[in-house]
Amino acid sequence: MTPEHLVYACTSDIAGKTRGKGFPATDFDKRLKRGIGWAPTNVQLTCFDAIAPSPFGALGDMVLIPDPATRVTLREPELGLAEDFVLGDIRQTDGTPWYCCTRSILRDALDRLERVSGLRLMAAFEHEFQFTGTQPPIGRAYTLAGFRARRDFCERLVAAMRAAGLEPDTVMKEYGVDQYEVTNGPAIGLAAADQAVTLREIVQAVAAASGDEVTFTPLRDPAGVGNGVHIHMSLVAADGSPATYDPSGPHNLSAAAASFIGGLLRYIDQYLALTAPSVVSYTRLTPHRWSAAYNNLGVQDREAAVRICPLSAMSDIDRARQFNFEFRAGDASASPYLQLAALVHAGATGIEAGLSCPDATEEDLSLLSSEALASRGLARLPQTLEAALERFARGDVAAQWFPAGFIEVYQAHKQGELAFLEGKTEAEICAAYEAAY
Repeated sequence: MTPEHLVYACTSDIAGKTRGKGFPATDFDKRLKRGIGWAPTNVQLTCFDAIAPSPFGALGDMVLIPDPATRVTLREPELGLAEDFVLGDIRQTDGTPWYCCTRSILRDALDRLERVSGLRLMAAFEHEFQFTGTQPPIGRAYTLAGFRARRDFCERLVAAMRAAGLEPDTVMKEYGVDQYEVTNGPAIGLAAADQAVTLREIVQAVAAASGDEVTFTPLRDPAGVGNGVHIHMSLVAADGSPATYDPSGPHNLSAAAASFIGGLLRYIDQYLALTAPSVVSYTRLTPHRWSAAYNNLGVQDREAAVRICPLSAMSDIDRARQFNFEFRAGDASASPYLQLAALVHAGATGIEAGLSCPDATEEDLSLLSSEALASRGLARLPQTLEAALERFARGDVAAQWFPAGFIEVYQAHKQGELAFLEGKTEAEICAAYEAAY
């Protein structure tokens, strides 16, 4: 008997997990209209597969509608891959968007940005991950030897990315133990988050085909380095022309980009629970870890919450198209849709309010007192998930960005995640997240 080809329709949920259902590939066109059934309480599945308190209980029915533009078919025997999945939107049975659909939430944010500014967002997600169950020799950070050890994986990964419609950029041996980084080219709007979800799944699939296992956890070991997700962003006009660079603006930023960054930094404490939503995220977001610990802007500073990236006079790409800024307080325990939705809403709020771009910092902020920081409009970011959730729950500005009921569901989801970890040691918590991501 010949196995039947299945397509997996899926969504990236609050836990940042890609969940869904399979159906026969021969039904693909029918499922574009009909979708697949979905239960509302699925949204309360935490990353540990415990079900958090749900306002829906056993009641209700939803429909997950695939978006054919996101379909990834990798039937590649040479790569050991037999992938076929498609991302989609969760809708009510009458066809209206569901208020907990992460993809719909991002779409609303992008529509708002275009309404208030006439601009669109171009973005790319930079991912770090680690192979598990290994203890390679020391001395391999950033080395050719470290890359050589995983060259076969890296080459298979790049081939799979290209076959999936992604634009491979770089892949490298990172600093941490068996840690690697992969980047792909930018995309506009919703496609940027779609590609981030796709890339994570392809990395996992290629590793599994090689008999390996990788983790995107924010932190495997409290004493080790973390895995971040750095989100590169720029603004473009409706015709695709760059709208971020202005050599006469502060730090070469256009007025719109400066206000966008002003919003990112003004409201970061209110939305951090969406971009860094795990317990171990906050061990990573501490000074001197090359992550972000303060609400600061930096120019080529890898410890700033927002970093203005360098321009190269040697590039074949003109300066306006090169120019971008990077958000560094995120990781892969979050859904890319919720991460980008929070950033877009914050940036759009900055544009609406005409916020100015803050001055870039150039010193070690951990050496300054809270009073000295406050005098410059700076502050330490929330230092625990509980603190970040509290800021999100009572944020007077961020609360306006999301559909009615979403914040309550998100809070309950994360309380369920925290409950699962009660009584565990720091090492056990790290191990739990390593296994989950």
